[in-house]
Amino acid sequence: MRHHFLRIAIILILLPVSCKERKQQPVAMTTDATPKKPNVIVILTDDQGYKDVGFNGSTDIPTPNLDRIAQNGMVFTNGYVSYAVCGPSRAGLITGRYQDRFGFSRNPLFAPKDSLQGLPLSEETMADVLKKADYRTMAIGKWHLGAHPTQRPLKRGFDEFFGFLTGGHRYFPEEWTLADISEVKAHNQAYRTKLLKNEQRIEEQEYLTDALSREAVDFVSRHAERPFFLYLAYNAPHTPLQATQKYLDRFPNLEGKRKTYAAMVSAVDDGVGLLLNKIEELGISDNTMVFFLSDNGGPERSNASDNGLLREGKGSFYEGGIRVPFAVQWPSVIPKGVKYEYPIISLDIFATAAAQAGASPKNNIDGVDLIPYLTGENDQRPHQRLFWRNYNDNAVVLREGDIKLVRDKKGNSGLYDVKADMGETNALNDDETFNRLMQAHTKWNQANTDPIFMGLKQNNEYNQLNPDRFTNGEKY
Repeated sequence: MRHHFLRIAIILILLPVSCKERKQQPVAMTTDATPKKPNVIVILTDDQGYKDVGFNGSTDIPTPNLDRIAQNGMVFTNGYVSYAVCGPSRAGLITGRYQDRFGFSRNPLFAPKDSLQGLPLSEETMADVLKKADYRTMAIGKWHLGAHPTQRPLKRGFDEFFGFLTGGHRYFPEEWTLADISEVKAHNQAYRTKLLKNEQRIEEQEYLTDALSREAVDFVSRHAERPFFLYLAYNAPHTPLQATQKYLDRFPNLEGKRKTYAAMVSAVDDGVGLLLNKIEELGISDNTMVFFLSDNGGPERSNASDNGLLREGKGSFYEGGIRVPFAVQWPSVIPKGVKYEYPIISLDIFATAAAQAGASPKNNIDGVDLIPYLTGENDQRPHQRLFWRNYNDNAVVLREGDIKLVRDKKGNSGLYDVKADMGETNALNDDETFNRLMQAHTKWNQANTDPIFMGLKQNNEYNQLNPDRFTNGEKY
């Protein structure tokens, strides 16, 4: 009997301890005490210049909220995208694969009846893969990966969509005069369609950039209790250059295109600030990876962007076309306020997100999980080589270490030390290295395929071959 009372006493002593332990489990742990999967936010701007952020030295366009990402994490001083124009660059980012692997080597046309004009169904998106790990997913803003029903966001792994399918859009609601695709009769008329919420056309009253930011804040507010992936693809500061007076008034010392461009960047920065504030308010900032980058370099003449010392801009495979403003934060994991000097590429975002979520892609991807490199666990270069090609122009580009091989669309060839000479002004005289890198590029290119669709430069030819391109478009 005495032993029986002793057992009861032990149980009564232990019970409060076990209850207390359960109450003190950290919020970042799931019910089975495994670490909570990180949220993933990718913020993508369109045609933003390398120097047009504070963390890359902008002096005339303050970007305090984009700079917050840099201060809370790391700046990639050698951060690249996989192509020098919008569509292919986005295809690489969203799949983690060089887009030439699957023939997305041109900027797609807006052709809603054509199931080939966009991302092939053979490819998994980042949303597809993260949904395997029970993520809630949303795409906001510019899609540009296909307008056919089989290629739209809700068919490519996203639970929700708010934005437009085209390669660009006008910014003022009063200019969205086309009710649906059936009223589109030419490629650029799609810039005037009403916005889509999931698959429904809606009436929207806000300046486009502000509306996209609003929807981003709403999404994270609704899904803070579970892992989520937000792909926030602003079309600013892509042309047409349009800004509200609120943002224009911030730049009294600027004029013309640069003034409007600056206002558009400032609108994005405000939206990013609202989003960062919201994840901090919800207590999920520490467990949220936030990537920021532009889809390609700035087209300095057309939108008054500034690529700084980098050579050329959008469309070019010199540094100005493919090296972009690029930063990431994940406060609980990544060191703060650090500049990371080794080359990385937008394909790495997919690889990093998938690895940290514990999700396995079905295809072989070209990106790498950056986290071991950013934390110092691995002090090597994430990539020994990075590759680019422009199929139409027969351009060849490869970076190995600090040496970059370029054969441009005019047939000019050269080697550059882009660490010592980021402006690519002085070609190196090293035939042996040149020939070796050309051979390496040829070998890489053997795994690529020819373009699977006509692009923007073939618009007239495409129309001749497809006279019913826009007929009854919304039905398809």
